[in-house]
Amino acid sequence: MDYKKTKAPTTTVTRNLNEIDNVTGNIYETVAIISKRANQIGSELKEELNRKLEEFASYTDNLEEVFENREQIEISRFYERLPKPTLIAVQEFQDDQIYYRKPEIEGTE
Repeated sequence: MDYKKTKAPTTTVTRNLNEIDNVTGNIYETVAIISKRANQIGSELKEELNRKLEEFASYTDNLEEVFENREQIEISRFYERLPKPTLIAVQEFQDDQIYYRKPEIEGTE
């Protein structure tokens, strides 16, 4: 998924718990689903950021020298302005874009 085009808010939003747990019927289960998805999103964003920063990396033998690379700074700033993974995950959950299953229910059928 392209997280750059998400319509998730960039700041914290007060949410109605009754609306969030309507789907699962249990707020703790909902939080577990959202947190697992937020971890996935965070990992994907981190890998993507590291790949992009590697393109501009300059390796030197002298550790005292610090190079200010404008491209790296701009890429980092862009990713800092993106909504946090938790906010993206909550938005995906509310838009029914997260697939989840309950293994304990599936095993009894």
